[in-house]
Amino acid sequence: MPNKTIYVSDDDLALYKRAQELAGNLSSAISIALRKYVELEEGRLAGYDEITVRVGRGSGRKQRFSGVLLAEGGRSSSSGYEAFKVYRSRTGKFVLHADRSAQYTQSGDDEKYLTGWRSWVGNWSTDQSWSMAQGEATLEVVDTVEELRDLIPEDLYALVEMAADQPAVEDLDI
Repeated sequence: MPNKTIYVSDDDLALYKRAQELAGNLSSAISIALRKYVELEEGRLAGYDEITVRVGRGSGRKQRFSGVLLAEGGRSSSSGYEAFKVYRSRTGKFVLHADRSAQYTQSGDDEKYLTGWRSWVGNWSTDQSWSMAQGEATLEVVDTVEELRDLIPEDLYALVEMAADQPAVEDLDI
């Protein structure tokens, strides 16, 4: 195996030592770091971004991947909303991030209170209640655009379908 010399500045010496402590085998740690750097940089040069999304209930946890945003949209009702973002991953798969708001319900002695704030003005009732459940975000990965059809609103699907075959970056010779 060939020997390579790595020069470390005095300012980075503590980082070098800590990496050696964590990895045990520093050359292995350097190879892993270089592999990740090359993968991210090649993706960036090909037009892909590093995407980080929140998944789960409430603040949840974060997941990260390399992709390009194809389209986004949403829908709402009196009980909450859903926001969708569809990405194409660097491997050619389609990634759906769906963020669903807290579900909200309200009840009262009069159905008009379910129609919006204008119905409340000048006619306040004390016999009302409301409830809310924590929202949730999900991440789904599918192989084809067609698999998204039943997962997102129809108008968003049409946008994704149009964008699916577009390159992440188009190099112009101008």
